[in-house]
Amino acid sequence: MSTKWPIPRPTESAALRAVDRTARPLPAYPALFAGLLVANATGDRRGTNLLGHLIARVGGEAGR
Repeated sequence: MSTKWPIPRPTESAALRAVDRTARPLPAYPALFAGLLVANATGDRRGTNLLGHLIARVGGEAGR
């Protein structure tokens, strides 16, 4: 049994390119806002930022 070592693994940029090739629908507003509330309550600033941008991308506003 011959195994090539190390096993070749995709790089981060290759993985991101593969994800960019497919359309990924965003979750519904209630799920996005629920995630935003959880991220804010737990003090997850990165999660709050990402979810805020996702909500803005789908056309929602936090104040309405």
